[in-house]
Amino acid sequence: MPLTVHIPGALREFTAGNSRVQIEHSPATLAGALSALFALYPGVRDRIATEQGQVREHINIFIGDENMRYTGGLASPVFAGSEISIVPAISGGGKNFLEVPSAARSG
Repeated sequence: MPLTVHIPGALREFTAGNSRVQIEHSPATLAGALSALFALYPGVRDRIATEQGQVREHINIFIGDENMRYTGGLASPVFAGSEISIVPAISGGGKNFLEVPSAARSG
């Protein structure tokens, strides 16, 4: 049974538009699963991993419901049928970003 990697919208341009990628052989660790993903879609590697091979700070990876940062990092075990989700962190916004500018209200 393959494992599935869920790809966020921002990275689908690097996976030929696929929202899910099946890894047919069952790697033993998250590092192995990511290596298999990078072999299939090399363009996604630089968006997920640093030059040293670590997961970028703004990328969260979940194995099932568990964040890999709390389950052993790249050494976290994965199994046939595992579901891996790649979730980029979202930040930004601003003070009163929903407030309508006064010029728009007076018109």
